[in-house]
Amino acid sequence: MSRSFRQLSTGFLRAITIVLTLMAGKTAMAEIKPFPSSFRAQQMSVTGGSQYVRIGGQGPAVLLLHGFGDTGDMWQPLAEPLVKDHTVIIPDLRGMGLSSHPEGGYEKVAQARDLTAILDQLKIKEVVLVTHDIGNMVGYALAAQYPDRIIKWVAMDAPLPGLGTWYAQLTNPQLWHFNFRGPDVERLVAGRERILLDRFYNDLSANPAAIDEQTRDHYAALYARTGAIHDAFSGQFAAFTKDGEDNKALFAKTGKLSMPVLAIGGDHSFGASMSSELADVASNVNGAVIANSGHWIMEEQPQQAIGIIVPFIDGK
Repeated sequence: MSRSFRQLSTGFLRAITIVLTLMAGKTAMAEIKPFPSSFRAQQMSVTGGSQYVRIGGQGPAVLLLHGFGDTGDMWQPLAEPLVKDHTVIIPDLRGMGLSSHPEGGYEKVAQARDLTAILDQLKIKEVVLVTHDIGNMVGYALAAQYPDRIIKWVAMDAPLPGLGTWYAQLTNPQLWHFNFRGPDVERLVAGRERILLDRFYNDLSANPAAIDEQTRDHYAALYARTGAIHDAFSGQFAAFTKDGEDNKALFAKTGKLSMPVLAIGGDHSFGASMSSELADVASNVNGAVIANSGHWIMEEQPQQAIGIIVPFIDGK
């Protein structure tokens, strides 16, 4: 990377951080709202099961991928402005939300292949990718395997297995849940899904009150569905070791991604380090920091996030 490019990227990051800090005033309360009436939802066939997918709008396509503690419902605030002039595709990840609960196939490269099959069914060739948390991991597998299908990528507040600071992150006490799984763990959690999720919302946010009771109850009910916790822990999380191996092999084969990437972190979470995390795997990275936010950016500061994601998608 040239010195001038580094200076430009650093300047952009500093400028956008200042702007977002000024924008951060009164914390908005999260609330799960219905998607615009232009959206439809359907179960779409994937390997060994189905994924629940919301589709709305017309125009250039945007694919939104959620993470743990959420479902595709987290994207409603962003979907509302995007659907006016984009085709917006929002799946619940494998084994999560209203998707089916197959026992295998949680490796992120496999999930990426399923997503390309969904896009093929929808006759969509290229998308802008917007991801958060585990969605970042599926997103990297998608972008690295099918770079010609990803126009741009917005990655929010989570590292990538096997790459960047991943192995250092595994010693972070906040991430003890990566190895919290097994039959006895599932028995402990059964009927206590709300307590479990409260731990994530309270400990990994800048202001726990920003994630209101309605939001917490909504996701607790979804994660209480039969198979949901099992698939999150023994599916999505248990695959991380294999994901790390797959990612290292992908990077060795393809090198750095070339599409424009916007790396976003909450200032009480990954912050500006998200830019360097993504710079390890992509050559054209800009960064932004969301003020007064922890990990739950779309719940804690949705308007700040929308204010930078939409212009990036539209090239402004």
